[in-house]
Amino acid sequence: MLSPVLIIISILFSLYITSNGQSCSKHIFPTNQIFASCNDLPNLNSSLHWNYDQSAGSLKIAYRHTGIASSRWIAWAINPTGRGMVGSQALVAYQRSDGAMRAYTAPLSSYQTRLEEGDLSFPVSGLSATYENNEMTVFATLKLDNFSSSSVNQVWQEGPVSGDSPGMHLTTGANVLSMGSLDLLSGKTGAIGGGVGSRLKKKNIHGLLNAISWGILLPIGAVFARYLKVFPSADPAWFYLHASCQSSAYIIGVAGWATGLRLGSQSPGVQYTAHRIIGIILFCLATLQVSAMLLRPKKEHKHRMYWNIYHHCIGYSVIVLSIVNIFKGFDILNPDEKWKTAYIGILIGLAIVAAILEIYTWCIVLKRKKSSHDQKITNGVNGTNGHNGYGARAEEYRV
Repeated sequence: MLSPVLIIISILFSLYITSNGQSCSKHIFPTNQIFASCNDLPNLNSSLHWNYDQSAGSLKIAYRHTGIASSRWIAWAINPTGRGMVGSQALVAYQRSDGAMRAYTAPLSSYQTRLEEGDLSFPVSGLSATYENNEMTVFATLKLDNFSSSSVNQVWQEGPVSGDSPGMHLTTGANVLSMGSLDLLSGKTGAIGGGVGSRLKKKNIHGLLNAISWGILLPIGAVFARYLKVFPSADPAWFYLHASCQSSAYIIGVAGWATGLRLGSQSPGVQYTAHRIIGIILFCLATLQVSAMLLRPKKEHKHRMYWNIYHHCIGYSVIVLSIVNIFKGFDILNPDEKWKTAYIGILIGLAIVAAILEIYTWCIVLKRKKSSHDQKITNGVNGTNGHNGYGARAEEYRV
C-alpha cells in the first residue's frame, strides 16, 4: 500500500511543477524587443534573455523576475573576478514610492552592501526597467571587450524596498543559490559555489523526507485507522494499512530527523529555533508511540481503554505538531511558492476526504444504533421475550 501512496504524491508534485514551469522562449516583450537566446534561471522565478555579439564584445540583456510585488527590488550581475556576490557588477531596479521605476548600476565589494549606486568595471548603456502584471524587468547593454571568454559568472537576487532604498535580501533558501555560470554562445549553464549548493541540497532532502513522512503518511495512516475499522469487512486490513503507513512514516521521518541533526551540527552558531525544538519533541513522541505498540493490551483487557486514549492523544498531537513544523521549515528553507502551495493542496485533499468519511461513518454508526434500538424494542415488547410475546404467555401458563 505504501508504493501507491508515494506514487500519488510524486504525481501531484510532478503535475504541479510541470503546470507551473517557466518557458522563457515563449515570452513576448511589450516593447517587441527580440532576443536570440534565453535561459530559465533555476531560482527566484527569474529568466535571462540576451543577444551576444562576441566580435564586438556587446551583450544586450533583459532580466525578468515574475510574481514579484512592487515593494521589492531585483538585481542581475556579472562577477568578472570570482564567484558569488562579492566582486559582482550589478544592475539594480525597483519601483519608487511615486510609481516611477529606478534602474542603476552597483558594484558589490562586500556582503554588507546596501547596493549603493556606482560605476561598473565595464561600460553599460540603455539601462531601464519596467514593472507590469507582477513582473519586473531590467534592460541594458553591456560592453564586455575585456572578457577573454564567452562564459561568465552570473548572480541574481531580490529583496525588500524600504524608504525608496533596497533592503537586505534573505540569506536562506533560493536566495543563497541564485548564482551560476553561463556560456553566452551556447547558452549552457552550470552551478558554482559547490559548498553552498551541497548544503542546500541536504536541506532540500531533509525537508522532502519530513514532508512525506510526518506531513503526509502520518495523516493518511490516521485516516485508515479512524474510518476503515467501522466496516467489519475491513478488519483486520485497516490495522495493517494503518501500521504500514505509520511505521513507514516513522522510518522515513527518522532519516529526515537525522539529516536535520547533521545540518545542525554543521552550524554550531545557529540557536535552537522553534523548528528544531519541535522536531526533537516530535521524534521523542513518535518513538514513544512506536514503543507503546509493544505494550498494547488485548481488546478485552480492562486497561485497553486507557491505552486507546493515550494512543489517540499522542497520535493526533504528533500529526498537528508535524504540520506546524513543516510550515516552519518552509519559512526557513524558503523554497519556490509552488512547493508550499502543493503541500497545502495535499492537506486540503486529505481534509476533504476525512470530512466526507467522517459524515459517512457517523451515518453508519447512527443507523446501526437505531437498528439495534429497534431490535431491542422488537425483542423486548413484541418479540419472543417481551411482555406481549411468547415469554409473557409462558409466564401466564406458569401461573
